[in-house]
Amino acid sequence: WGAPISIMMAFMHQESRFVAGAKPPRTKIWGIIPGPRASDAYGYSQAKNDTWDWYKRKSGNHGADRDKFEDAIDFVGWYNHTSNKRLGLSKSDAYSLYLAYYSGHGGYARGTWKRSSAIKGYAKKAARQAAIYKRQLRRCKV
Repeated sequence: WGAPISIMMAFMHQESRFVAGAKPPRTKIWGIIPGPRASDAYGYSQAKNDTWDWYKRKSGNHGADRDKFEDAIDFVGWYNHTSNKRLGLSKSDAYSLYLAYYSGHGGYARGTWKRSSAIKGYAKKAARQAAIYKRQLRRCKV
């Protein structure tokens, strides 16, 4: 997909800390009883059901599983490639790509992230982590 490995890895670190079966926390009813989860996001990439199904249709990776590392990293690369094509974002702009990843393409285009210091903070953390991974990868021997 032409997406830098360092950025894809940073997104997965930000989303799940590389936990295969990661899920969003449950809400609490009356502060103590576990309620529903805030989202149906799941796996390394924290992809939602509809977005994962879209990825499988468009990529041709019909047997992909969100809790398989190789499928999840391919999803992140595909999503960033799609953000590049749909939104004109540079594949090397970790900050903007993460805003689109977190907000969705429609949310990014509408600028919903502009009103959230939390989302901008998540994107800054992901961009910093991508820079760390980029430096580490340069030192790797092939």
